[in-house]
Amino acid sequence: MTNAVNASMPFQNRFAQLPPQLFSEVLPTAVSNPQWIKFNEALATELGLDVALLNTPDAVGIFSGNAIPEAAKPLAMTYAGHQFGHWVPQLGDGRAVLLGDLQDTHGQYREIQLKGAGVTPYSRNGDGRAWLGPVLREYIVSEAMSALGVPTTRALAAVLTGDEVRREGAMPGAIITRVAKSHVRVGTFQYFIARNDLPAIEALMQHMINTCYPQLKDASNPAAALFSEVIGTQADLVAQWQSVGFIHGVMNTDNMAISGETIDYGPCAFLDEYDPKKVFSSIDQMGRYAYANQPAAAQWNLSNFAQALLPFIDDDKEVALTNAQALLDEFPQRYQAAYAQRMLAKIGISEQLSDDIELLTELLDLLAESKADFTLTFSHLTSLMPSAPKATIDTNQYYQPPGSLQAWVGKWQQRLEQLNTSSAQQLALMQQSNPALIPRNHRIEACIQSAVENNFEPFNDLVEALQQPYSPSERYEYLAQPPNEREVVTKTFCGT
Repeated sequence: MTNAVNASMPFQNRFAQLPPQLFSEVLPTAVSNPQWIKFNEALATELGLDVALLNTPDAVGIFSGNAIPEAAKPLAMTYAGHQFGHWVPQLGDGRAVLLGDLQDTHGQYREIQLKGAGVTPYSRNGDGRAWLGPVLREYIVSEAMSALGVPTTRALAAVLTGDEVRREGAMPGAIITRVAKSHVRVGTFQYFIARNDLPAIEALMQHMINTCYPQLKDASNPAAALFSEVIGTQADLVAQWQSVGFIHGVMNTDNMAISGETIDYGPCAFLDEYDPKKVFSSIDQMGRYAYANQPAAAQWNLSNFAQALLPFIDDDKEVALTNAQALLDEFPQRYQAAYAQRMLAKIGISEQLSDDIELLTELLDLLAESKADFTLTFSHLTSLMPSAPKATIDTNQYYQPPGSLQAWVGKWQQRLEQLNTSSAQQLALMQQSNPALIPRNHRIEACIQSAVENNFEPFNDLVEALQQPYSPSERYEYLAQPPNEREVVTKTFCGT
């Protein structure tokens, strides 16, 4: 690796400057034959990196862990968490190594992490590796979520390692380079409150305020202010998930980022047919994290975050508990407000009246009863607007809306006529709220199967198409089609 490449990532290592109990210094495990799968040039440019220098065979070692930039201080982060409601006191980065953080072109700090980089002190007898399938899934879905406007970690690069990973059988190994404002989780705070390590929690709080919530620097009660801010970001985040039909699949406390970004794309999936009870994750056998349960799961996670902050909210434990509970009790209202705004926008309503939620609920009940496609139904409604031009992708040609929708459409159109906004404004709101393309589960699976056979063309096409989910190219019309009976994906899997 040339000196120029070696010096091309000017890390600041803010997390490495925190108390040493928050992490373990560890180097990525070398791999035998790293090869590029994909390098995200647009994100690299946003990070202020030299694309021409890094998107080269000479630089692939950085993104495989074989070469460490001279300014990096590699580490694995410590955390615990509730997994499906059960307390696990020791987790941590079992297959991820944080290289450091950079300040991007907007002045935001962004952490750069190699996921699948080998054994760490937290691997718990695991191999610390990732196989190709989960790496491609995370790359596809995280970049699609970003294009949809949903706060998320990003994918900077994906590489093959040249080594096999043992799962159900021998699988090709791969590493994804993940970018986040912060990888600190609810479980990070839980780890230290369980050990009554208040200095560590205080350092974490200050780190999160400095890194992600600088507007709170002068707050009279930083802990309460941080808790309130995180409640708001999580309420809005889950509302955005619901509005695009996204199911996280494993909303454990160690998978909820304090930054408000979607993190850890394991057994995640998007709704095809609308079913509020839908679960895809093979490990969620009781439906704890079903689509409709995601808001309640977020609030439960936040209650655990509050437990870690209590000593800093007030010296009097009872006062701290009362104040924290009052803030937590605001979550349902804050979530419902965010949900209503985003879901009503999907039907062109920007000025909410008291019965608009009833109108929306009636629509969703019709979709559930008829098993209609969630994404295509809203695309169909957009096409019914009087001022709607011919869509780039005509989803109606392979989508038959349920007959029960017709009566509802009449009521909806009458409601639109009562608004103070014009038909053109209503259409614009719907167009920016209803994607024509989502990363459909069967398309992701097809990409993975092709890539295992060393054909990455479907993966590259899907990633490119999903960068324009609201106005896709006609070239990618086929990607909007729902699965046929043979293509339906019923279960998704974690990569560990």
